[in-house]
Amino acid sequence: MKKRTVQVMIVDDSALVRQVVSRALAREPEIEVVATASDPLFAIDKMRRNWPDVIVLDIEMPRMDGLSFLRKLMAERPTPVVVCSSLAEQGSDTLMQALAAGAVSVITKPRSGLKDFLEDAANDIIAAVRGAAQANVRPLLPATSAGAGPQASPQPPATADRLPHTADVILPAGSGAMLKTTERVIAMGTSTGGTQALEAVLTRLPVTVAGIVIVQHMPEQFTAMFAERLNSLCAIEVREARHNDRVIPGRALIAPGGRHMRLKRNGAQYHVEVIPGPLVNRHRPSVDVLFRSVARFAGRNALGVIMTGMGDDGARGLKEMSDAGAATIAQDEASCVVFGMPREAIRLGAADRVLSLAQIPSALAAVEC
Repeated sequence: MKKRTVQVMIVDDSALVRQVVSRALAREPEIEVVATASDPLFAIDKMRRNWPDVIVLDIEMPRMDGLSFLRKLMAERPTPVVVCSSLAEQGSDTLMQALAAGAVSVITKPRSGLKDFLEDAANDIIAAVRGAAQANVRPLLPATSAGAGPQASPQPPATADRLPHTADVILPAGSGAMLKTTERVIAMGTSTGGTQALEAVLTRLPVTVAGIVIVQHMPEQFTAMFAERLNSLCAIEVREARHNDRVIPGRALIAPGGRHMRLKRNGAQYHVEVIPGPLVNRHRPSVDVLFRSVARFAGRNALGVIMTGMGDDGARGLKEMSDAGAATIAQDEASCVVFGMPREAIRLGAADRVLSLAQIPSALAAVEC
């Protein structure tokens, strides 16, 4: 039996974009462009006859803008959407609005040199469509109810007991000291679907929660904006990490796009290093880079959480954390937008617990310093 193709609709008022993106996707035998439209109203008419699996969507269009269409779509018939827009390049909050509205991923296109860019970015567009085709875009729990209600289960004592004990932390060569500490750290890694998932989790955390370090795969010009948005919504402080920032209770540090972030320890304090470096698992920042540093410097005083995302970045790092004595959590398949990263962590035996998105906030809130 012939495998069904991923059926794609391209909605963009630029005939050039529709043509070039269609040509790029046509190179892949498992992807079929079934329709194009110059604005959302034309798209809606065509979708009634043949509903696509994935939509590639511009933001700036006549008659109805892409964000309004995206919100309407997610409210009425959730469908995976890849936003491809020049507005996102301008440093506005368009990207955040699109991701908050339910877009699976965003590709930024320039206002000039568009044809060359789209041809150069063909592999990125194909990868984004493939990832979107795997996405579960059922509406996420609202941040105000995540972790509350009957779905949130009490923490298993056997796992919770791992965290309060002191950990032996070997300091860098030349320090001449072996310190014991009860300072705790939460390390989180996410990718596709992670912006919504992190919002659902972090908005439910009290200021007494242990210090948090986060890698979310995201272009470098947008992590600061993402952190600012979360900071405006959360009781805890959320900000883009800077080199040598301290990890303290009630603060979440998000790795800057285009830089790796590692946990380090100086005396009795944790801090982060924000450093350049090659791609790891095709990503910079990489979840594995963060998790491996947490395994080394925090050991069993850490809690590792791997959440929604395509691929396997972070799975091996979470296993290293588990082997070092850390408590570990993977998000369950039902609540993930894409189950790839948690699935691989579970396959490796890296996760002590598999929890829904609704259960994760209470598990983190229990980790107090």
